[in-house]
Amino acid sequence: MSNVSIIIQREFNERVRKKSFIISTLLMPLLMLLLMAAPALVMQFSRGEEKTIAVVDQSGLVAPQLEDDEELSFRIVDMPVEEARKQTEGLFGVLWIGADILADPSAVKLYANSSSSLSLELSITGRIERILEAEKLKAYDIDNLQQILDEVATSVTMQTFRNDKSQEEETQAGSSAVATAAGFILGMILYMFLLMYGAMVMQSVIEEKQNRVLEVMVSSVRPFQLMLGKILGVAAVAVVQVLIWGVLIVVLGSFVMPMLLPEEVLAGAQAMQQGMPDATALAGVNPDMLQAVAAVTDTAYIAKLFGCLVLFVFGGYLLYSAMFAAVGSAVDNVQDTQQFQLPITLPIILALIVMMTVIKDPNSPLAFWCSMIPFTSPIVMMARVPYGIPWWEVALSLALLYASFVAMVWFAAKIYRVGIFMYGKKPSFKELLKWVRYKY
Repeated sequence: MSNVSIIIQREFNERVRKKSFIISTLLMPLLMLLLMAAPALVMQFSRGEEKTIAVVDQSGLVAPQLEDDEELSFRIVDMPVEEARKQTEGLFGVLWIGADILADPSAVKLYANSSSSLSLELSITGRIERILEAEKLKAYDIDNLQQILDEVATSVTMQTFRNDKSQEEETQAGSSAVATAAGFILGMILYMFLLMYGAMVMQSVIEEKQNRVLEVMVSSVRPFQLMLGKILGVAAVAVVQVLIWGVLIVVLGSFVMPMLLPEEVLAGAQAMQQGMPDATALAGVNPDMLQAVAAVTDTAYIAKLFGCLVLFVFGGYLLYSAMFAAVGSAVDNVQDTQQFQLPITLPIILALIVMMTVIKDPNSPLAFWCSMIPFTSPIVMMARVPYGIPWWEVALSLALLYASFVAMVWFAAKIYRVGIFMYGKKPSFKELLKWVRYKY
């Protein structure tokens, strides 16, 4: 074990002392926030310049009610559509509306002077649909119809409580939106860690094999000890990185956010953490937003999530890094790893796909069984944990995961102890199985 500890220290120090580790550790939370905000930013900056559309309305009903905005500007023209189509200067296109538009909603045509887009077409048809619906409602001869519709419009907000955990009113309300966001982020972190740190072990083995360093090292340490030391050394790096992120989020939620949030929002979040039913009314903000603030500022909730994250990062990494180490020992360069990496990466990709279904139903049979199968459980289970699933499921998943790691290390070590001495030939899957059957 002293040899293994030396290798662990060497692998750990080599990576932690790099500037890239410090930079990635500090910038990764910011990158995750940017990825969450990316869709909104893309929509904001993808807007093109304002498009002017000439409208030929033979019905006389729609054109006067078309309203301009930042993207579209409508100009009513009184001429045949054939003549309007010839006047292309400064126009994106010509919108023709038939005389019987109320009876025939398909009597709408857009003659675009350049390529159109689905969002633009949906925006135009949506406006026309609302105008036609308002015109049809007028046939019912109801005074102040629009005012009535505005007054009866109602937005319902609902708080969800777990009756299976406690049947008292004082229990804290949960938010599916917060759980979905947390599950998605945690699942993506697992996906990134399994691929990134597993490939790191494989790359390290290949480099040392190319430099013939392994031949010198195995004179002082057994191949199994060498592989185990590499795996545990890089695992320590991953765990340290997760713990640093956990500390940063706790500091952000406990000290920074209370300084930035309005007092009524902070009071509402604290009331929600204590299970007060009128917490939303107290803060006067959206319930999902208030529950998100309550979750981020709840140290116990953050500690629970990151505790599970550390356990699944460590277990999932151990399982996959053993396979990556075996692949690295079996080849001479990175290019030859493609054939063997596919069976390893497919379960990770499958787990990412299943993670998307967790959002629909975290207790579905597919989500349950994929959170128990060791090859998919790290990602899928971490996506389910924020939904408050029973702890026995988490414990069973962890037990199966770590038991599978022990079996996988034995299997990978068989390949590793033969592969590190093989040069000049890329083995097949059949040969790898033959290496496993070798007796020592």
